[in-house]
Parts: sequence; structure tokens; C-alpha cells
Amino acid sequence: MISPNQITTPRHQLRAEKARRNKEAALAAFIAKKAEIDERLTRLAQLSDDHFNCAPDEVGWAMVGTLDHYAGLLKRITDSAFGEGEHAE
Repeated sequence: MISPNQITTPRHQLRAEKARRNKEAALAAFIAKKAEIDERLTRLAQLSDDHFNCAPDEVGWAMVGTLDHYAGLLKRITDSAFGEGEHAE
């Protein structure tokens, strides 16, 4: 005898298919966003390796301010990602 939990109606099949497609779309979007982040991190690391395109004799307070701004933005990201700072519980 078939239990009610084993009955598959077209409506249930449609819901299951929609859920499967939704999960696949979410995974594809996640992978795309991760690739975007990885690309930005790579570019930022390269810029840092090149001292943010600033030669030692060009360093001034304006460049320090620029790096302070970048550091602040990165801190917001890492605080959020790691549950630190204002995101700490």
C-alpha cells in the first residue's frame, strides 16, 4: 500500500523542479560572485605589491590618506566577514 508521503502529484513535481532550478541558480550566482571577489582580491594584491603605484619619493600625506581610506573599507569587509568590530556578537 502507498502511504500519502509517497504520492507524487504533478503539482509536487512542479514544486520540486522549481526548487531544484532555484538551488542551481543560487549556486551559479554564488560561484560568479566568488569569482568576482577573487578577481578583485588578486588585483588589489598586485596593486599592493607595486606599493599602490607610489614610488618612495612620491609618498606624502595624501597617499597616506588614500591608504587609510582603503584600509577602512577593507576593515568593514573583514569585520563583517569574521564577525568582528561592530559585527561582533
